[in-house]
Amino acid sequence: RGGPPRCGCAPLPTATANMSSARPFPTRQNLQIMKLKLVGAKKGHSLLKKKADALTMRLRALLTTILKAKEAMGKAFKDGNFAMAEVKYAAGDIKSAIIESVGTAQKRVETRVDNIAGVKVPVFKAVDMADAPVDYTGLARGGQQVTKARQTFSACVDTLIQLATLQTSFLILDEAIKVTSRRVNALDTVVIPRIAGFVDYIVSELDELEREEFFRLKRSQDKKKKDLQLAEAERLKEIAADDAGSLIGGGDDPDVIY
Repeated sequence: RGGPPRCGCAPLPTATANMSSARPFPTRQNLQIMKLKLVGAKKGHSLLKKKADALTMRLRALLTTILKAKEAMGKAFKDGNFAMAEVKYAAGDIKSAIIESVGTAQKRVETRVDNIAGVKVPVFKAVDMADAPVDYTGLARGGQQVTKARQTFSACVDTLIQLATLQTSFLILDEAIKVTSRRVNALDTVVIPRIAGFVDYIVSELDELEREEFFRLKRSQDKKKKDLQLAEAERLKEIAADDAGSLIGGGDDPDVIY
């Protein structure tokens, strides 16, 4: 029964032609198993399709946010460079003085994990530490410009951290969408057609077995009827032969005396 299905039913899909040797044996139990697998595959396809749509919507929303963040980053760096120019104009080169006055980082980055439709993406958050006193001795009237530049570049760092979160989420979601789309396509074009082909194959084989069984029973009944008719004909012939022998005089009759 490894050949093509009989009674004109549709063959298995071309994508699974090389798996014809793995066809299940046509039984009622295997038919129920394949039907359950088909229902599960269709349900999985529906869920993955919804997941892909949700991720795509979130990705499109991220694109808009990323564009706004990049525009804000450009403006923040522009303001920062302008503030640095003011510092250099007012106080000259203050690089060495600033480096000596800084002991610990004033900003830390915290990381948490966000779940988007089953996809985990990192979220970065800038945390301001306690402000340490800054000694502006020797900077004359440039201290005010240094404070302004410090605040401007602090805003730049916040914008960069936000953009890093958005860019990382964008890359992870883009890869997740590709993987999910491949799974949806595999279910739609390979798995579901293959299981549906197995179901059709088992149904056709079971129907053929039922027809063969019905034909066999019918032939058996016809043969029994024919044997009964032949036996009845033989019995009637024997009875007729016995009656004919008795009429002809097959036995000795007694003499008649007048």
